[in-house]
Amino acid sequence: MSAPKLSKLFRPSPEVELSKEQEARLKVLQNAGTTPRDERFPSTNQALHCWNRYNEWVLCQQQSDEEKCTPLRGYAESICPSPWTEEWDEQREAGTFSGIGNRIDQEGHKHH
Repeated sequence: MSAPKLSKLFRPSPEVELSKEQEARLKVLQNAGTTPRDERFPSTNQALHCWNRYNEWVLCQQQSDEEKCTPLRGYAESICPSPWTEEWDEQREAGTFSGIGNRIDQEGHKHH
C-alpha cells in the first residue's frame, strides 16, 4: 500500500469551513516543495548546495526584478537551515557577506 500524496493529507473534510487566512495557509502547504535535484551535489551533505542556491538568489536580485527571483529564494530556504539564511541576510545588510553578493554590485562591477 502506498502512502497518500502530501497534498491529499492537507485537505480538510468537506464539513469544515476555513477562514480566508486558513485557506491561504493551506494553499502554501499544499504547494510546498524543495529545490530540484542538482547533479553537481550528489552527496548527502547539502551545505555546498545550500550555499550555491543562496548565492544564485543574490545574483538574480542584483541582475533582475525581485518577482523573477522568488523561486530561487524558495530553493535556498528549502535546503538551507533558517539560521544560515538569516545570518547571511544580516551579513548582506551589514556589507560583510562573504558570498558573491559583495563581489558584484548592482551595476555588475566586480569588487576585489
